[in-house]
Amino acid sequence: MAYKKTETFDEHVTSGLMDNYRECLQLIGEDADREGLQKTPERLAKAMQYLTQGYQLDAKAILRGAKFTEAYSEMVIVKDIELYSLCEHHMLPFFGKAHVAYIPNGYITGLSKIARVVDVFARRLQVQERLTHQVLDAIQETLEPLGVAVVIEAQHLCMMMRGVQKQNSVTTTSGFSGQFEDGRTRSEFMRLIGK
Repeated sequence: MAYKKTETFDEHVTSGLMDNYRECLQLIGEDADREGLQKTPERLAKAMQYLTQGYQLDAKAILRGAKFTEAYSEMVIVKDIELYSLCEHHMLPFFGKAHVAYIPNGYITGLSKIARVVDVFARRLQVQERLTHQVLDAIQETLEPLGVAVVIEAQHLCMMMRGVQKQNSVTTTSGFSGQFEDGRTRSEFMRLIGK
Protein backbone atom coordinates (compact mmCIF):
# COMPACT_ATOMS: atom_id res chain seq x y z
CA MET A 1 0.00 0.00 0.00
CA ALA A 2 1.36 3.41 -0.92
CA TYR A 3 1.70 6.28 1.55
CA LYS A 4 -1.51 8.24 2.09
CA LYS A 5 -2.17 11.16 4.39
CA THR A 6 -5.93 10.66 4.50
CA GLU A 7 -7.60 9.66 7.72
CA THR A 8 -9.72 6.61 7.00
CA PHE A 9 -10.71 4.33 9.81
CA ASP A 10 -11.88 0.72 9.88
CA GLU A 11 -15.26 0.86 11.61
CA HIS A 12 -14.82 -2.61 13.13
CA VAL A 13 -11.46 -1.63 14.62
CA THR A 14 -12.84 1.72 15.78
CA SER A 15 -15.77 0.04 17.53
CA GLY A 16 -13.57 -2.51 19.30
CA LEU A 17 -11.08 0.10 20.44
CA MET A 18 -13.88 2.37 21.67
CA ASP A 19 -15.26 -0.43 23.85
CA ASN A 20 -11.82 -1.08 25.32
CA TYR A 21 -11.03 2.59 25.94
CA ARG A 22 -14.42 3.07 27.60
CA GLU A 23 -13.61 0.16 29.91
CA CYS A 24 -10.14 1.62 30.62
CA LEU A 25 -11.72 4.90 31.68
CA GLN A 26 -14.02 3.07 34.05
CA LEU A 27 -11.19 0.94 35.46
CA ILE A 28 -9.16 4.02 36.43
CA GLY A 29 -12.18 5.39 38.29
CA GLU A 30 -13.61 7.79 35.71
CA ASP A 31 -17.22 8.19 34.67
CA ALA A 32 -17.12 7.47 30.94
CA ASP A 33 -20.57 9.05 30.60
CA ARG A 34 -19.64 12.47 31.95
CA GLU A 35 -19.77 15.26 29.38
CA GLY A 36 -16.02 15.73 28.89
CA LEU A 37 -15.40 12.01 28.34
CA GLN A 38 -18.41 10.94 26.25
CA LYS A 39 -16.52 11.18 22.94
CA THR A 40 -13.08 10.32 24.35
CA PRO A 41 -13.23 6.58 23.48
CA GLU A 42 -13.98 7.42 19.85
CA ARG A 43 -11.27 10.08 19.72
CA LEU A 44 -8.75 7.67 21.26
CA ALA A 45 -9.73 4.90 18.83
CA LYS A 46 -9.21 7.15 15.82
CA ALA A 47 -5.99 8.60 17.25
CA MET A 48 -4.56 5.12 17.83
CA GLN A 49 -5.36 4.06 14.28
CA TYR A 50 -3.71 7.21 12.94
CA LEU A 51 -0.64 6.86 15.17
CA THR A 52 -0.15 3.23 14.08
CA GLN A 53 -1.00 3.57 10.39
CA GLY A 54 2.53 2.46 9.52
CA TYR A 55 1.39 -1.16 9.82
CA GLN A 56 -0.69 -0.66 6.66
CA LEU A 57 2.10 1.04 4.68
CA ASP A 58 4.95 -0.48 2.67
CA ALA A 59 8.21 1.49 2.87
CA LYS A 60 9.82 -0.38 -0.02
CA ALA A 61 6.82 0.31 -2.28
CA ILE A 62 7.11 4.01 -1.43
CA LEU A 63 10.78 4.03 -2.46
CA ARG A 64 10.15 1.97 -5.60
CA GLY A 65 7.38 4.42 -6.58
CA ALA A 66 9.99 7.15 -7.05
CA LYS A 67 13.12 5.17 -7.98
CA PHE A 68 15.03 6.79 -10.84
CA THR A 69 18.16 5.85 -12.76
CA GLU A 70 20.85 8.45 -12.12
CA ALA A 71 24.66 8.44 -12.38
CA TYR A 72 25.06 10.60 -9.24
CA SER A 73 27.31 8.86 -6.70
CA GLU A 74 27.89 11.42 -3.95
CA MET A 75 26.23 11.53 -0.54
CA VAL A 76 22.53 12.47 -0.43
CA ILE A 77 21.37 13.67 3.00
CA VAL A 78 17.89 14.47 4.26
CA LYS A 79 18.31 15.81 7.78
CA ASP A 80 16.07 17.05 10.58
CA ILE A 81 13.14 14.83 9.58
CA GLU A 82 10.56 15.24 12.36
CA LEU A 83 9.33 11.97 13.79
CA TYR A 84 6.67 10.97 16.29
CA SER A 85 6.27 7.44 17.54
CA LEU A 86 4.91 5.39 20.43
CA CYS A 87 7.18 3.45 22.76
CA GLU A 88 6.01 -0.16 22.69
CA HIS A 89 6.83 -0.66 26.37
CA HIS A 90 4.56 2.04 27.81
CA MET A 91 2.69 3.30 24.72
CA LEU A 92 3.86 6.82 25.50
CA PRO A 93 5.19 9.06 22.73
CA PHE A 94 8.77 9.60 21.75
CA PHE A 95 9.64 12.33 19.31
CA GLY A 96 12.62 13.92 17.66
CA LYS A 97 14.38 13.97 14.35
CA ALA A 98 16.05 11.62 11.94
CA HIS A 99 19.03 12.29 9.70
CA VAL A 100 19.24 9.92 6.73
CA ALA A 101 21.90 9.65 4.03
CA TYR A 102 22.69 7.29 1.19
CA ILE A 103 25.30 7.08 -1.55
CA PRO A 104 23.57 6.16 -4.82
CA ASN A 105 24.76 3.25 -6.91
CA GLY A 106 22.82 3.91 -10.12
CA TYR A 107 19.49 4.82 -8.49
CA ILE A 108 18.10 7.75 -6.54
CA THR A 109 14.68 8.29 -4.99
CA GLY A 110 12.44 11.31 -4.47
CA LEU A 111 13.64 13.22 -1.42
CA SER A 112 10.20 13.24 0.20
CA LYS A 113 10.20 9.45 0.04
CA ILE A 114 13.02 9.32 2.60
CA ALA A 115 10.88 11.28 5.07
CA ARG A 116 7.91 9.03 4.29
CA VAL A 117 9.96 5.92 5.02
CA VAL A 118 10.78 7.37 8.44
CA ASP A 119 7.03 7.95 8.99
CA VAL A 120 6.11 4.40 7.94
CA PHE A 121 8.23 2.87 10.68
CA ALA A 122 7.66 5.62 13.27
CA ARG A 123 3.88 5.15 12.99
CA ARG A 124 4.07 1.77 14.70
CA LEU A 125 4.66 0.66 18.27
CA GLN A 126 8.42 1.00 18.38
CA VAL A 127 11.75 1.11 20.10
CA GLN A 128 14.17 3.68 18.74
CA GLU A 129 16.88 1.11 18.06
CA ARG A 130 14.61 -0.96 15.78
CA LEU A 131 13.25 2.14 14.07
CA THR A 132 16.79 3.19 13.15
CA HIS A 133 17.59 -0.13 11.49
CA GLN A 134 14.21 -0.51 9.77
CA VAL A 135 14.77 2.80 7.97
CA LEU A 136 18.32 1.80 7.04
CA ASP A 137 17.31 -1.68 5.83
CA ALA A 138 14.40 -0.43 3.68
CA ILE A 139 16.64 2.02 1.84
CA GLN A 140 19.54 -0.46 1.52
CA GLU A 141 17.35 -3.27 0.19
CA THR A 142 15.30 -1.13 -2.22
CA LEU A 143 17.82 1.30 -3.72
CA GLU A 144 20.91 -0.93 -3.29
CA PRO A 145 23.13 2.11 -2.67
CA LEU A 146 26.82 2.09 -1.83
CA GLY A 147 25.87 2.81 1.77
CA VAL A 148 23.20 4.15 4.10
CA ALA A 149 23.48 6.16 7.33
CA VAL A 150 20.70 6.84 9.82
CA VAL A 151 20.95 8.85 13.04
CA ILE A 152 17.90 9.41 15.21
CA GLU A 153 17.75 11.78 18.19
CA ALA A 154 14.62 11.57 20.32
CA GLN A 155 13.08 12.43 23.66
CA HIS A 156 11.00 9.72 25.33
CA LEU A 157 8.02 10.64 27.47
CA CYS A 158 8.34 7.27 29.22
CA MET A 159 11.58 8.68 30.70
CA MET A 160 10.26 12.21 31.18
CA MET A 161 6.75 11.71 32.63
CA ARG A 162 7.31 8.55 34.67
CA GLY A 163 10.16 6.37 35.88
CA VAL A 164 13.39 8.34 36.18
CA GLN A 165 11.68 11.63 35.14
CA LYS A 166 14.70 13.06 33.34
CA GLN A 167 13.37 16.08 31.44
CA ASN A 168 16.40 16.94 29.32
CA SER A 169 17.57 13.51 28.23
CA VAL A 170 17.96 12.81 24.52
CA THR A 171 18.56 9.33 23.13
CA THR A 172 20.69 9.01 19.98
CA THR A 173 20.82 5.86 17.88
CA SER A 174 22.72 5.24 14.66
CA GLY A 175 23.05 2.69 11.92
CA PHE A 176 25.56 2.52 9.09
CA SER A 177 26.03 0.25 6.09
CA GLY A 178 28.42 -0.01 3.16
CA GLN A 179 30.69 2.99 2.64
CA PHE A 180 29.40 4.62 5.82
CA GLU A 181 31.19 1.93 7.80
CA ASP A 182 34.42 3.65 6.71
CA GLY A 183 35.49 6.21 9.32
CA ARG A 184 36.12 9.04 6.84
CA THR A 185 32.71 8.75 5.14
CA ARG A 186 30.96 8.43 8.48
CA SER A 187 32.82 11.50 9.82
CA GLU A 188 31.81 13.53 6.76
CA PHE A 189 28.16 12.57 7.30
CA MET A 190 28.31 13.44 11.01
CA ARG A 191 29.93 16.79 10.22
CA LEU A 192 27.27 17.60 7.59
CA ILE A 193 24.44 16.91 10.03
CA GLY A 194 26.17 19.00 12.69
CA LYS A 195 27.22 16.18 15.04
